Amino acid sequence: MPLPLNLNLLRSLEALLETRNLTHSADRLGLTQSAMSRHLVQLRAQFQDPLLLREGQRFVLTERAEELRLGLKTVLEQVERLYQPPQFDPAVCEREFSFAGSDYLAEYMLPDILDRVLPQAPDMRLKFLPWQAGRFDMLVDGSADLVSTIADEVPDNIYGKSLGQDQPMCVMADDHPLRNKPALERDDYLAWPHARVSSASDKDGFVDIQLAQQGQSRQIRIATPYFVSALSIVSRSQLLLTLPEHLAIRFQRQFPVHAKPMPFIDYTYRYWLLWHGRADKDPAHRWFRGHVFDVLHHSIHGVSKYSENA
Repeated sequence: MPLPLNLNLLRSLEALLETRNLTHSADRLGLTQSAMSRHLVQLRAQFQDPLLLREGQRFVLTERAEELRLGLKTVLEQVERLYQPPQFDPAVCEREFSFAGSDYLAEYMLPDILDRVLPQAPDMRLKFLPWQAGRFDMLVDGSADLVSTIADEVPDNIYGKSLGQDQPMCVMADDHPLRNKPALERDDYLAWPHARVSSASDKDGFVDIQLAQQGQSRQIRIATPYFVSALSIVSRSQLLLTLPEHLAIRFQRQFPVHAKPMPFIDYTYRYWLLWHGRADKDPAHRWFRGHVFDVLHHSIHGVSKYSENA
């Protein structure tokens, strides 16, 4: 049984069938005439047919060679297309992208993402999914194309791009007794009850870990899965809420709350945009995640740093 042809032999076969001349075929492909002669020998063995027969000063094609000549061009064009990088035109994109994140992202950043992508891809569809900390299986099983989250480690085959980092801050009502203290201390933090956001990325679990290592704990009075709910509760109570700096600064401008640094807690939030490795080279996915990255990156870095006078 003949062995499968390699692409180089197919190229040589095409040149031989078109030029019917060893020298011209070799010149076309940048080969020596002796190399082209060897290719012809291999081709004859592969097809069990002489393919080219010498008649005087020229070659003529056998019946088998004529059959091959008619279909070979189409075959080679198909092979060429296999090696061409896939093309993506957002103007004709009808794909649905699924994106997982927090309710904060959905409320404050999703509109900006849509403002960027929909004018370019008017037929694109977007499905936003609630994200739970550590649920990387959403990327593995394909239920989410992209995830925005805080992560210190990610599983194998999960690709990502860093969105930046910041520090934790303590948010309290504007009229909270701690509001005018020059600095927030650990004892102050532990003396008052707390609220926490229970969904999305782990925004404050590190606090409880560090406190437990020192034999201490805080009083969690209420947990809610929504940021706006947590801020509304904190703004009208004496509860404390631990949030990343860029969120605390944004909410400080929208709610009657005040944010203070937490120097007694050693932690850095690291933000990532994550996707599965199987989509890394997909041009449509690269286009979409590029726009998402730009919006999220600006949201994190576009917020001015904390000031006591803010």
